[in-house]
Amino acid sequence: MSAPPQAAPRLVAGLGNPGPQYFDTRHNAGFWFVERLAEQLKVGLGHESRFHGFCANARASGVEGGTWLLMPQTYMNRSGQSVGALARFYRVLPHEILVVHDELDIPPGQLRLKFGGGLGGHNGLKDIAAHLGTQDFWRLRIGIGHPRDARESAQDVADYVLHRASREQQAEIDAAMQRALELWPMLARAEWERAIARANARPAAPKAAPTTQKPPAAPGGDKQI
Repeated sequence: MSAPPQAAPRLVAGLGNPGPQYFDTRHNAGFWFVERLAEQLKVGLGHESRFHGFCANARASGVEGGTWLLMPQTYMNRSGQSVGALARFYRVLPHEILVVHDELDIPPGQLRLKFGGGLGGHNGLKDIAAHLGTQDFWRLRIGIGHPRDARESAQDVADYVLHRASREQQAEIDAAMQRALELWPMLARAEWERAIARANARPAAPKAAPTTQKPPAAPGGDKQI
């Protein structure tokens, strides 16, 4: 695959499931990121029915026309309906899209930033690729760990992602989320190589256990992954 065009993201889509029963489950890591980024950029997320989700435009980001922040309310396995609708309306190209999502194959506390590639069995990514007609979009993967690597080794994957992380895991996820937010100025300047190096570096072991931050409540109903 050739090097991706160097453009700042015009759409940042965080994936998750709507409804209070899913607010603080592992599968909603993408929602947590977008909510915190909106707070960092001082914009409010509002429901937009034509885009099937909550969105906001951060015009102070330094990106021409601003960057759209999006939390699809279509449930995870129909995320592409929301992402595709906004991208088509504002003529956002696939390489100008950053999708933020949970990742089973990355330990809690770690991140991976990449362009294109496989979908790893993630239903949200599959639907987005189907609606965009390509897999060539950016992904920021937030590690949540796999049940086979945790005490929940006998737990089904679907059950695992739709439950809360342990206190220790949540602290690690929160720390990774903060590092992800610190990448934004680089992304807004299209400094992808620098951001990749920073995101993909293994974090240093903390000297003391970080305090656990409760995941933010997301606006938003049926069990779907």
